Amino acid sequence: MAGRIKQMLPAKWFSDDAPILDAVLSGLGQAWANVYSLLQQVCAQTRLATATGIFLDIASQDYNGTTLPRRAGEADTEFSARLRLNLLAPRATRAALIAAVTNLTGRSPVVFEPLNASDTGGYNVNTGYGVAGGYGSLTMPYQFLLTVYRPNDLPANHAGGYGVGPGGYDAAPMFYASAAELSGNVSDAEIYNTIVSVIPTSSIAWTKITN
Repeated sequence: MAGRIKQMLPAKWFSDDAPILDAVLSGLGQAWANVYSLLQQVCAQTRLATATGIFLDIASQDYNGTTLPRRAGEADTEFSARLRLNLLAPRATRAALIAAVTNLTGRSPVVFEPLNASDTGGYNVNTGYGVAGGYGSLTMPYQFLLTVYRPNDLPANHAGGYGVGPGGYDAAPMFYASAAELSGNVSDAEIYNTIVSVIPTSSIAWTKITN
């Protein structure tokens, strides 16, 4: 930056060996270099794909309110990918709901619509009356039953159960933490928020979360 400033000065004003001038220009150049570096950082924070740190959390609140917070220990790259996936995800259809829950938990949910003939079938047909399955109902418009399975993966490979290692309670090496403190953990609240963000406003999802 100092060299660019010096190029703008008339050559005949100073000799080639001008240490005082070089020192002054070096100070000015460093200041402008810092401003330029800050400007690049600011530009990066204006795009979700390049934003980092607290600016990702601010973007999440702008677009999603409190429904999609950063998980404990979640890095910027993973958080940014989740935000962008959520913004571009399809909504308001059965397929969109299944895709959203599957992306979150890694396990496909079970959807049962009492008004959907493919779910309920008919008398002795498909999953209808007399066959293992669910009953249809005309008294539940815009409603469905949803079973969501929590992720199978243990977020921390050095944590275990009571008396079970590695790292379980009372088993060395010691690791004791709540589920909310485990990096990468998917909470029930996050599952509910995902469902609410996908289904139509007028519909009701009677939800069961299970292991």
